[in-house]
Amino acid sequence: MKKVLLLSLLALGISNIAFADDIVDSAIADGSYKTLVTALKGAGLVDILKGAGPFTVFAPNDAAFAKLPQEKLDALLKDKEALTKVLTYHVVAGEISAADVKVGKVKSVEGHDLGLSVTDGIKVNGITLAPGRDIKADNGVIHMIDTVLLQGSDSKKKAGKKK
Repeated sequence: MKKVLLLSLLALGISNIAFADDIVDSAIADGSYKTLVTALKGAGLVDILKGAGPFTVFAPNDAAFAKLPQEKLDALLKDKEALTKVLTYHVVAGEISAADVKVGKVKSVEGHDLGLSVTDGIKVNGITLAPGRDIKADNGVIHMIDTVLLQGSDSKKKAGKKK
């Protein structure tokens, strides 16, 4: 149906209309989330994030995963349970657009709270969301972050610097 509509619009000369995909397809299309998509596949979370949602994903980009020591990243990618815990800590049920962020806590799908603030930019657990890098998907929104959030720790200290 989308293809027919798109072809009809192109025939009419209307070509600046974009159709959003689900969270996973949107992350793939962006190109900044290759490691995240690989991790989602390894954890078996792709089908969930392709589901109805809505979801808010505080999505670590490839640079965020590159900050982790390689041996830690390799171990995480091999441990499905730990990987699932880390990834679901980045996901909130419901859609929170950048404009809707309020100071306070939201519960991650993993079960622990994420702290949101709006001082000096929008932040989750002290990590600033990349301005203008939000991706609206059919089933939610992706907010780019440049640090992997680690539950129960200061993400900046644990994942912020590569040794």
